[in-house]
Formats: sequence, C-alpha cells, structure tokens
Amino acid sequence: MSAVKIVLVYQSLLGIYGDRGNALVLRQRLAWRGIDAEVVTVEPGERLPADGAVYLLGGGEDAAQISAVKYLREDGNLFSAVGAGAVLFAVCAGFQITGKTFTVGDNDEVVEGLGLLDVETRRGGERAVGEILTRWTKPDGSESLITGFENHGGFSYLGTDAAALARVEIGIGNNGDGSEGAVQGRVIGSYPHGPVLARNPELADFLLELALDRQLDPLPNPELDELRAQRISFVRKQGQHR
Repeated sequence: MSAVKIVLVYQSLLGIYGDRGNALVLRQRLAWRGIDAEVVTVEPGERLPADGAVYLLGGGEDAAQISAVKYLREDGNLFSAVGAGAVLFAVCAGFQITGKTFTVGDNDEVVEGLGLLDVETRRGGERAVGEILTRWTKPDGSESLITGFENHGGFSYLGTDAAALARVEIGIGNNGDGSEGAVQGRVIGSYPHGPVLARNPELADFLLELALDRQLDPLPNPELDELRAQRISFVRKQGQHR
C-alpha cells in the first residue's frame, strides 16, 4: 500500500498562524497506527499532486488570499482531487477562499473564491479574536468539543448546500449566529487555529477516516485528555470573548 499523501498547500501564502501543524498531526496519528504517510508541501509555481488523500489550507492576509485563489484555479488539481474523493480541510483564510466569494481591503472588494463550499464571506461588524469552544456532532451522533483560537475580521454565511461543522458555546464563530465552520461533502472549513487538529484529535481522526473510507483504531492518551479538559475549563471560566 502506498503512503497516505497529505498535501500542505502554499505555506508562503497561507502559513502565518502555524496551521502547518495540522499536517504533522495527521501524519503522526497515522504513524502511531502503523500506516505510512507523507507530507508534501507545495508552493505557488509548483504543481499540486492530484493524488493526495488530504489537502490542507491555512490562514493568511488579504493579498495572500487573492494570490492563492489565482494559483489554485490555474493549477486545477485541487478541484480534480476533491472531485475524485479527496478531503479538503481549510482553516480561517483557507476556509474563506474555499467559499463562493469573500471581501478584501478597506473598500470590501468582492473576490470570487474557489466555490467548493456554499459560503459567502463579508467584513464583520467586529473582529473575532480569542479562544473559541464549539460543540461538534460527529457522524455517529455523539458529541465532541472543539477548542481553538479564532482571529478573523470576515464573517461567513452558509448557503443551503453547506452545513455548519459545529455550534458555538464560547466565541463568535462564522458570524455570531451560533454556527462555526462548514461541511459540504468532503470539504470542511473552520476558523480555529491552535493548530486545531493538535488540540482536537477526534477531529483529526474524522478527517483521516473520511479520507481512508474506514474506521481507525482509537489512540487513548490520558495526558492529552487532561490537557484538553484544562483548556475547556479555562475557556468556560473566561466566558464569551469580545
């Protein structure tokens, strides 16, 4: 069996918040299960592999978002891979550009996104900055908490073809309406950094299971569970950030 390919997209544009750590988390969680995996980092001007299992987009500034959309559209392989069943996990700016449109600059110029999520992003009335805690209902119906740090001025609004990834307990989320992130097929967008998959191993395993089309053996880790419990307790004590 060939190694599972995890494609980290355009770190020079979408890598300012340490979201590259999400790729390392996915690779390590596969390695702990004896599954070979490789992380392939692709920069603008280089062709994206079309045979990746998981593609990762991270956070970046306005100009970086515009450039990333341009290069990805010219390349085309991200669209081919998603169409063939690959998983795309997009964080913050990556989430915004994966949608239909987003705005940039002081004049709120509307820019066409990749159109892989039925989501429109516009400048919000306030900037969402701080710890966020959300409730994610997993495919089996059980609930898991997602923790992370949100830092975004854009507010995202979901269309009928996209569903929220989670519901906000503490924080702003997509636009203050209680939703956070979006899911549409195998394309998942979310705002939290952290990196978010390091802080939320169940979400990491969900992406891997989706990409591999099979369940994975659990990886018990009491130390990580205790750390998560401390983070969750801290955020709840701090309450709603503004």
